[in-house]
Amino acid sequence: MAKRYDLVIIGTGTAATVAAMRVRGAGRSVAVVDFRPFGGTCPLRGCDPKKMLVAGAMAADHAVRMHGKGVAGDTRIDWPDLIAFKRSFTDPVPGNREEAFADKGIDTFHGQARFTGRNMLEVDGEALQADHILIASGAEPMKLGIPGEEHLIDNERFLELEALPRRIALVGGGYIAAEFSHIAARAGAQVTVLQRGKRMLKHFEPELVDWLMEKFETFGIDVRTGTVVEAIEKEADGYRVKASSDGRRIDVEADLVVHAAGRVPALGSLDPDAANVAVKDGRLQLNEYLQSVSNPAVYAAGDAAQMGPPLTPVSSHDAKVVAANLLEGNRHKPDYSGVPSVAFTIPPIAAVGLSEAEARRKGLKIRVKAQKASDWFTARQAAEPTYGFKVIADEGTDHILGAHLVGPHADEVINVFALAIRHGLTAEQLKATMFAYPTGASDMSYMV
Repeated sequence: MAKRYDLVIIGTGTAATVAAMRVRGAGRSVAVVDFRPFGGTCPLRGCDPKKMLVAGAMAADHAVRMHGKGVAGDTRIDWPDLIAFKRSFTDPVPGNREEAFADKGIDTFHGQARFTGRNMLEVDGEALQADHILIASGAEPMKLGIPGEEHLIDNERFLELEALPRRIALVGGGYIAAEFSHIAARAGAQVTVLQRGKRMLKHFEPELVDWLMEKFETFGIDVRTGTVVEAIEKEADGYRVKASSDGRRIDVEADLVVHAAGRVPALGSLDPDAANVAVKDGRLQLNEYLQSVSNPAVYAAGDAAQMGPPLTPVSSHDAKVVAANLLEGNRHKPDYSGVPSVAFTIPPIAAVGLSEAEARRKGLKIRVKAQKASDWFTARQAAEPTYGFKVIADEGTDHILGAHLVGPHADEVINVFALAIRHGLTAEQLKATMFAYPTGASDMSYMV
């Protein structure tokens, strides 16, 4: 006989946890299901452990930049120690997450969930029935459809490397490629990035990416844009990545090849057809309330939904929307305005709101202020020449429409711009704000 719940959630990451706690807090019966260690991508396989490795790489890079400026001595990354530091955070997560569920009276199931009906799931032979089911199963690396694809490792395995190989190739040019290449290069690896597109980090402003590429050169990272990877071959002493660019054949030898070419919702093992859950081109078909268009019992949130940017704050936001709709009826819609995004390169690059191209396509009358600011105090005191910004404001209302930063503190300052966009602050109001000085935020009055 099936166990019955008001809500069953597939996944135990950010979206799943937020939704589970809110719905259970309202007195509803809730169960969560995961075939992997509890915790989800962000704390176990993504942003948090990555940021811990970035911390070591940034510290080493800062020390090197300060050589001859009051800092002396050999500075290097001890990779096993850095991984141990990362594990000091990640290892306790599954147990802590499971304990948190138990404390709230949320039932937990370990195993692969599979739909068997519109309101039915099976988990390793055990049947679960629910009034509603939330798909919060996260994302997984997209299939590339090339020979030798099985030789690629994903972001999770990179974050678990006991030793750092000497030669690393990354297939793709987005967040993962940019961040991992900086970590690996600062730790002493020889890194090659193979990007199909004309430039890396296509979601960020071209000028700022160009300024950041100077840091790739400083690290000795070989970035090859306009390059299509066609096969990966195993060799006795490593791998050979076969690619082409402008009709030319390219071979790259590597000890490790990392998949950094994008992620898609992790839906394959769920058998959504069995629940009449519509999927098109690998994505769930959802309405404005994050509900399946074909099965009203099913909702989705976070990376599995892919309605907003694939970011942890978005997963949390989605979960709050879904929980409210489950408890109050479909009255709440997600609002993705003013969501900041950061690639934790060294230094970081960040963006929020409209790009210049987007603003112009919308026909908006805008004021754009952009500058490479290597001579500003923020850059000079950190001995970091990669520093610059582009800020877009509405010419008529003076509202901030978009902000784009690269350099020291960009990952923190972007949050103030996000606040301005989400709450309708003007450039003049930002100028009139008294920020602590000298800080990264105190530069904002000169940026707008």
